[in-house]
Amino acid sequence: MEKKVPISQFNKILTDIKSIKIQGAENVAKAGIEAFLLKPNKKSAKKILTVRPTEPLLQNAIKILLKSPSPKQTAKKFLSNLKKSHEAIAKKGASLIKNDMNIYTHCHSSTVIDILKYAHKKQKKDFVVYITEVEPLLQGRQTAKDLAKSKIKVIIAPDLAAEHSLKKCDLLLFGADAFTKSVVANKIGTSTLVRLAKFHNVPRYSCGVALKLTKKIKIEKRSSREVWDEREQKIEVINPAFDKTKLKELSGVISEFGILTPKQFVKRAREKLRTI
Repeated sequence: MEKKVPISQFNKILTDIKSIKIQGAENVAKAGIEAFLLKPNKKSAKKILTVRPTEPLLQNAIKILLKSPSPKQTAKKFLSNLKKSHEAIAKKGASLIKNDMNIYTHCHSSTVIDILKYAHKKQKKDFVVYITEVEPLLQGRQTAKDLAKSKIKVIIAPDLAAEHSLKKCDLLLFGADAFTKSVVANKIGTSTLVRLAKFHNVPRYSCGVALKLTKKIKIEKRSSREVWDEREQKIEVINPAFDKTKLKELSGVISEFGILTPKQFVKRAREKLRTI
């Protein structure tokens, strides 16, 4: 018999995901798993999947749990494997970082943060991280705070100052909300940063786990009120949350498989997904 859970507890998690109070693909997936375990049935799964339909890691996690005869044990294994993947990515990604480097990042990626913290704490490397504020919700400030707590020097600037900062950098690291065979979707502005980095000969790496691979990416359009709470008939406000960057524009992808070319990563990710 299914244990009754206060509906407010389940709904609060979904509200926090939808409102971006919970941010980052991995954190969203973990929260979705927590919600599903509160009410492990098809109806609740459907609700969870509609909250953030643009997050393949969340989608894959819930689909795996739905198939399982023991969702709690499967969730435990899934989260354990996700943690191991993160640890592998942190170690591999940190190998790219050298002393006195300037590193650029964008938005709030737990994967990139793990890489930077590992390089600083475990490998005793000193470097400076440049970051955009990330309009309109300023998620870059959260990244800055997280890194500063780990004693990593951070320089944050408005989004439109990106080239001013990026041309000083030796490396661009950013997360991934989703991969397909040809593109990576990430926070809006990523594709512009990649083009700028390429122009200035800065190596460019997307960082994420194989379970973010999907066949098709839908770009989420968020409320225009996040940008400007104005209602004027002749003013239209748009607010796309993500953009797509062609994988061929990258120097590589950092995943649990190591540092690979985009083609190598896609091949390995497909193989992994087929075994699940």
